[in-house]
Amino acid sequence: MSYHQPSFTLGVEEEYLLVDCETLDLVTAPDALMADCVAELEDQVSPEFLQCQIEVGTRVCRTVAEAGADLARLRSAIARIAQRHGLAPLAVSCHPFADWHKQHFTDKQRYRELERDLGGVARRALICGMHVHVGIDDDETRIDLMAQFAYFLPHLLALSASSPYWKGDDTGLKAYRPTVFDNLPRTGLPPSFSSWSEYQRSVQIIIDSGLIEDATKIWWDLRPSARFPTLESRICDVSPRLEDALSIVALTQSIMRMLWRLKLSNQRWRIYDRFLVGENRWRAQRYGVSNGMIDFARGEVIVFADLLEEIIEMVRDDAEALGCWTEVQATRQIVANGTSADRQRSTHAAAIAAGASTQEAHREVVNSLIAEFTESLDRYTGSEDSQAS
Repeated sequence: MSYHQPSFTLGVEEEYLLVDCETLDLVTAPDALMADCVAELEDQVSPEFLQCQIEVGTRVCRTVAEAGADLARLRSAIARIAQRHGLAPLAVSCHPFADWHKQHFTDKQRYRELERDLGGVARRALICGMHVHVGIDDDETRIDLMAQFAYFLPHLLALSASSPYWKGDDTGLKAYRPTVFDNLPRTGLPPSFSSWSEYQRSVQIIIDSGLIEDATKIWWDLRPSARFPTLESRICDVSPRLEDALSIVALTQSIMRMLWRLKLSNQRWRIYDRFLVGENRWRAQRYGVSNGMIDFARGEVIVFADLLEEIIEMVRDDAEALGCWTEVQATRQIVANGTSADRQRSTHAAAIAAGASTQEAHREVVNSLIAEFTESLDRYTGSEDSQAS
């Protein structure tokens, strides 16, 4: 196994929803809006499966600070261009009251094929996520770290939870998005492979069977990217506030470096059965950070804040080496102040208490999400310019 140090560079993708500034309901992205976005942001912006969605991706970034500066620039541009068309973007995983039946998919060959192959399962996927790519150029190291990193996926999901509502109903979950996405094939926690060649053989069987054309249609919570020499975490809800997103990105990057560092001492994180990790994944969906998760070594449910504290201390050397110790520590604030799901419910409850109808309360939630999309972006625009590595 290679002991060459990976670059641990970053690439972050965020998916946004577009709403009408008056009705606050989802709308189809006008061709003119997409043209304006592409003219300014070039290949860093693209349409998504549903016409009410838009996706952005950073350049390859050396640090979390660079990723923050690039995401702040992308968010600012999307918000500004959308406003010219009477629209506003939301960085949230589920719209509080929109109906997926009323949405239309984007007329591109890839999306036509998805609609044909997956039917109503794809049409129901009115969800957005955040994907974090971490540069690990050695194939065997990517597979080795994928098996170990899976343990931490529920913790990241809990911190990112932003999808408590679905079609106007409070689902009782903090992160409803994974329950929708899990209806698609080739999703959920990743399998554990003993080598890169075993992974390739498994994927190739499905490709050779004619069921998928390439590995981009494998949508596990964590996967080796089919396009880049990266390990891609796909578990997270998208965060309305950029500062929360960057804290989660920093923790992701630091955990991966910590796992790589362990093997320098001939150590590794224990690989637990997917059954056990899946239980914590469910707890993340249901409770976010407000309830505990199982510590498998201790055999008991531990308060999330205590588990997070252990992880923070565990990755301190790595976060300092990567220059993101401040952002990693800021994950404590998500626990202390609540996730987006907690804020959405609080906004809804306050509106109801003030005499609003359920529909009016949902609109207040959307207004709060619009405001959070651009909140404090100027804090990050002074960071180093992003550069491809």
